[in-house]
Amino acid sequence: MNKNVLNTDLTGKVAVVTGAGGVLCSYFAKVLARAGAKVALLDLNYDAAKAYADEIVAEGGVAKAYACNVLEKDTCYAVADTVEAELGKCDILINGAGGNNPRATTDKEYFELGDIDADTKSFFDLDSAGVGFVFNLNFLGTLIPTQAFARQMVGREGCNILNISSMNAYTPLTKIPAYSGAKAAISNFTQWLAVHFSKVGIRVNAIAPGFFSTKQNAALLFNPDGTPTARTGKILAATPMGRFGESKELEGGLLFLINNKAAGFITGVVLPIDGGFSAYSGV
Repeated sequence: MNKNVLNTDLTGKVAVVTGAGGVLCSYFAKVLARAGAKVALLDLNYDAAKAYADEIVAEGGVAKAYACNVLEKDTCYAVADTVEAELGKCDILINGAGGNNPRATTDKEYFELGDIDADTKSFFDLDSAGVGFVFNLNFLGTLIPTQAFARQMVGREGCNILNISSMNAYTPLTKIPAYSGAKAAISNFTQWLAVHFSKVGIRVNAIAPGFFSTKQNAALLFNPDGTPTARTGKILAATPMGRFGESKELEGGLLFLINNKAAGFITGVVLPIDGGFSAYSGV
């Protein structure tokens, strides 16, 4: 199974991936398994996580799915105990659970006079509960699993936590204030954790993906007939490489940051993987 772009060997390691029922995080789980790790796939949607775990097992890897709500501390602690009993103590935690919600999204990029009374969801119409849900899902959905699994890491050299930030953390995208703010919090929290755990053998880093076309954002990027939306045109125009990223292009950053030989003195960084988006001023 040990086949990866950096020859990172994770044999004997236990890796936990939250949000593993999704497109990108299920791919992360497969990458870790191919490097030799025993992988726990956690997701609120157990069936989705189980399907991906079965694919890993079919490839010859070791994987097991667990139903887990990352916003419930008791649940996360219980799952952590079960993972330890069935696979061993966690060595690598990938905090991938997150996402946006329409209740925390404005209809338009710019507020215009008359929008308050118009039939459009403006900034003033954002649902506070929806905003809270998005922020909690991304921030608390990283903090709580870290509390649950870092207990198994403290005092053991070579453990890693990898958070998933976003281009939104650098410059907020229009229409999605809660998601942008939550991802900025993830980048800040990554730095905080890196300092906090620096004396007990845990490195903490993050990757910040640019624009990747997945099921989660397909409706935002493409019209029902498959043609690109106006927003897609803006994204590609602002991405110097002129295309969306592919899941496999996250593999190198993932494996590099959790490779204790290659990145043993790296902690507290957020690595953009964005086709140049964060470097481009637009002119």
